[in-house]
Amino acid sequence: MQPADDATESALAAGERTTTHTTRLGGKDVSAQVQSWQVERSYATDLPAAMRAFSGSSAAQLQVQLSGTAGRPAPEMYSPWAPRSTADVVRPGQSVVHESGVGGARLPAFRGTVRTRSASSGTDSVQVTALDGAERLRGPAVLPKPDAGFRLSRPMSSATWCVSELLRQGGLYACPPPRHPDFEEGKPLTLLYASLHGGFSVPYGQPASVPAAKDYVFSRAAAPHEMALVPKSGELTASWTPRSRITVPGTATAPCRILAELWVNNAVSYGDIDPDPDPAAVKPTNSDKVVLQLELNRNGATTGQLKLEVDFAGEWVRLVSMDDSATGGWFSQWSWRGETQRGYLGLKGVWHIGAYFECTSTGTTIQPRLTAPDGTQLIGGVSVLDQATAIQKPAELQAITLITEMPTECVQVTSGVSGMPEQNEFTQTGTAYGWTKNVELDDVVLPLYTLPRVTGSQWEVISQIAKASMSTAEIDERGVFRWKNYSRFALRPTTADLTLTSVREIASLTATEEIDACRNYCVQPYKDWTGITAAVGTTLTDQAVRAIAASGTTTVKYLLSDDEYDIDPPTTDDDTIITPGTNVRFATTAAGTTAVKGMVDLMVRREDGYLVVRFSNRDTRTLYTATKTGTPSFYLETRKPSADPVERQAIALLAPTASAPDPDGVASERFYGRQEYTAESTDWVQDAGVALALARAMRAAGVLPVPVIGDVDVLYDPRIQLGDVVRVVDTTGAALNTLAWVVGIRTSAAADGGVQQTLTLRGVDAGALPADSGLTPDAPSSPVAVALATYASVTSAFPTLAALTASGLTWGEIKESAHV
Repeated sequence: MQPADDATESALAAGERTTTHTTRLGGKDVSAQVQSWQVERSYATDLPAAMRAFSGSSAAQLQVQLSGTAGRPAPEMYSPWAPRSTADVVRPGQSVVHESGVGGARLPAFRGTVRTRSASSGTDSVQVTALDGAERLRGPAVLPKPDAGFRLSRPMSSATWCVSELLRQGGLYACPPPRHPDFEEGKPLTLLYASLHGGFSVPYGQPASVPAAKDYVFSRAAAPHEMALVPKSGELTASWTPRSRITVPGTATAPCRILAELWVNNAVSYGDIDPDPDPAAVKPTNSDKVVLQLELNRNGATTGQLKLEVDFAGEWVRLVSMDDSATGGWFSQWSWRGETQRGYLGLKGVWHIGAYFECTSTGTTIQPRLTAPDGTQLIGGVSVLDQATAIQKPAELQAITLITEMPTECVQVTSGVSGMPEQNEFTQTGTAYGWTKNVELDDVVLPLYTLPRVTGSQWEVISQIAKASMSTAEIDERGVFRWKNYSRFALRPTTADLTLTSVREIASLTATEEIDACRNYCVQPYKDWTGITAAVGTTLTDQAVRAIAASGTTTVKYLLSDDEYDIDPPTTDDDTIITPGTNVRFATTAAGTTAVKGMVDLMVRREDGYLVVRFSNRDTRTLYTATKTGTPSFYLETRKPSADPVERQAIALLAPTASAPDPDGVASERFYGRQEYTAESTDWVQDAGVALALARAMRAAGVLPVPVIGDVDVLYDPRIQLGDVVRVVDTTGAALNTLAWVVGIRTSAAADGGVQQTLTLRGVDAGALPADSGLTPDAPSSPVAVALATYASVTSAFPTLAALTASGLTWGEIKESAHV
């Protein structure tokens, strides 16, 4: 329920229902012009009605009728052809906020945007219809197509991550958004953005390696913002390829400047959140170290590194630059042990950690910046590492690797920055950089090996995921998106948020029970990815040698089906090693005489059925995509699954045992027969254990036909929300006293100020099991009795075998005694 102030609580306790409301359109208060209003919310799904609390999405709708003002009728002010100075307040897409309450106080009731307006000429009325934040999610749904899941034969993402990503695309955030997601020439660019909200998949970049599922969990309890990657024991490693292979050390006109950052929580370890701890096991307590390193691909097999290291136990931060990771490099260390900052790195809680690297041919400039749990800004002094083994040689950014011992969220790497950001930009606060957290997720229940192909709007895909996972997706009265798994309703509540009685609150209700709500044999199809690995998909060799002018850019499009999986930016080969997969060789002449490394930034993106490859030359010479023999060197290779996943089924059915007798299931099949329900086959379910859990959840919801209590007209209570548990006590009609979930709310106010609230409720349980006491149910069929012939009657009619044979009668005719 919504929290209410003392005035509202007192008014509700006293039975007062003097209502008040405020309606704002485009930020303008039009409450005095409101003739009537109605807000409606409900869970929507195609499951049986009695199971609706367990699945579906909710998009609230507000209807408002407005009158005119200052002697001008409403159609003159607000019709589509009215002057913009008055009509824009109700234009489609305009913001709408509606609050209502009792006793003079108001609670949020709706927040959204105008969908339609309708002006009736000759009247003083305009009807405005608005939808909640779901309207912000009408953009096209776009999900990446990483290959890491089948390539590594392990889950690499989840449906929860997909929901978080689709919400981010619509401007609803669960953690700080990417700083520079869109490419603009000469502007900073987000190379990697890993929210870690239930998966290692990323909108910018691609997973390169992911840990085994047994080694980590995704948890909300330990999250700096909403959900974090939590190692189960020791350090955990994951890596990604960036969306662009930028070059180091950069040039005077195109310097290499990188900001790497992440959020961690060093106050929590897996031992603090383990739902099933082993009493005999040692509780994991490691929450001390985290590393974020940038792998730089140099000539041959040599790899350079830029590294951010934090050790909270040792109370230090190190920034490292190595020209060769095999031989080491140099670092600077900060501990902030001055009088005003002594011991800050010993604080426990949520930390925002950032590192700035600027690479030139003469050295690497580094600087850290941290936000402590109490909000204190720790800014390290600028340091220059100019030792020979700290100076980065020409190379490309190969991978970004996270090594963590603690809950970690929102890893970002940005190139092209101008320096270490100032406070507001670094913390992403204030008017220019601020964001609002308006998303609440739930635990991961659908792990994914691959992300399903999606079409439609972001809200449509979120609704599909909700249906597939028996989850609920809703945007509440304050505009906050809430995602809840089926586990929300798995445990039957024992207490109510509110009690409704026929003596006081309930004016009328209708209780309905139907056999279609009974589902005691539930089937959940799923796609089995067991044993599937990666195979080479489409290959392509460029048909032309491309020239990239000095300090210039060349963009080439290659045809790539939307069904193909994502491709990393090409690796740059030299004359000492050829890397597998998509690659290219750059030479100083079209004949390919001399190979060049670390001089061309490479970025890829998908666009309208093409792979767009952008070559940006940082050298002062024209470079060519040529092999040693002068042929085109660009080679494209996609990966695909080695086989299609097999569709299988998980089934939840009656299987009583001595330890689990399942009385509900026994009674269900005895009194209602076997009632089958097969969930829709979907690519969102890719795990046998998950499929069985979903099937069991469906069966638990429908093993007995739980009644729906509809058309419950109650005294208006602005606190009631979808999913609340109420106790319904009816002593005048239906004679019931039961707990129920709120699955639908309709609140309306007429011109006279009266407010009517109607609820739809789903019972928490079906009550007592059927007994049929004193009843003898009739048999399901009553065929007409047929008298059968006896041996005596046959021998009487046909004394001899010859007589019987001569009759020409069949055995059936004789048996049914028609001729005997």
